[in-house]
Amino acid sequence: MTESGALLGLLLGIGLLLIWRSGPRAPRRGTGPRRVSRRQQQLSAAGLTGINAAQLLALQIGLGLVATVIVLLTTSTVTVSLVFGLFGFTLPYLQVRRLAGRRQADLREVWPEVVDNLASAVRAGMSLPEGLSALSARGPEVLRPPFARFAAEYRSTGRFSTCLDRLKDDLADPVGDRIVETLRVAREVGGTDLGRVLRTLGTFLREDARARAELETRQGWVVQAARLAVAAPWVVLLLLATQSTTLAAYDSAFGTAILLGGAVVCLAAYRLMLRIGRLPQDVRVLQ
Repeated sequence: MTESGALLGLLLGIGLLLIWRSGPRAPRRGTGPRRVSRRQQQLSAAGLTGINAAQLLALQIGLGLVATVIVLLTTSTVTVSLVFGLFGFTLPYLQVRRLAGRRQADLREVWPEVVDNLASAVRAGMSLPEGLSALSARGPEVLRPPFARFAAEYRSTGRFSTCLDRLKDDLADPVGDRIVETLRVAREVGGTDLGRVLRTLGTFLREDARARAELETRQGWVVQAARLAVAAPWVVLLLLATQSTTLAAYDSAFGTAILLGGAVVCLAAYRLMLRIGRLPQDVRVLQ
């Protein structure tokens, strides 16, 4: 247990260092806009705007350490505890991806209402900033905070293009990107077809949401079966914690190879099944 204790102490120290380093930092002066990392994009898509990528990494490390310590104290087997520590490390990121997918599905249902409100505002003679600001009061509940921030920023700065960029970052959604860029072009070049374009877009979004909802309902059992098939062997392994002689075999080189091979096979099979049954996703190409 001396070597395992030293390893746990090292991992704990690294986790505490990352948590300390993940605090807010003052922005550097004189630097241009930096590219947002993929992890930060996932957090924005999940609606977790109060968490940055470094804090997510610190949470992953902390949960991985907790899982490792708990399983190690329960089973006294270093190899098994490290495997479950790896599971604990990946759990927060998988949860963020799940929340991002759920939020995108929720937004897919309300975007037609947003487009209809904008089309009505344009038909009533309202300006584009006024139409967007009005969504903070009469738009869908889930989208009112981003539009409220847009209204407050536009009142204080009066810079429509800059406020649209901030709105795109807050929405973090492919459909939102398309709507924002449509409004930007209409503002810059003018034209009388904006209302017709918005009505056409609203019809398309309703048809797409209806078809995608039917397909997601039909493939739901496939996803649940994939998760159950991946989790079952590891639940059985955890239940073997009462058999100390059985778990001791996994501390050998051959037992470690079996665990690593099983983890690789489970991960590859799970990813393959999800990839085969995955529906085409909208990509944010107008960031």
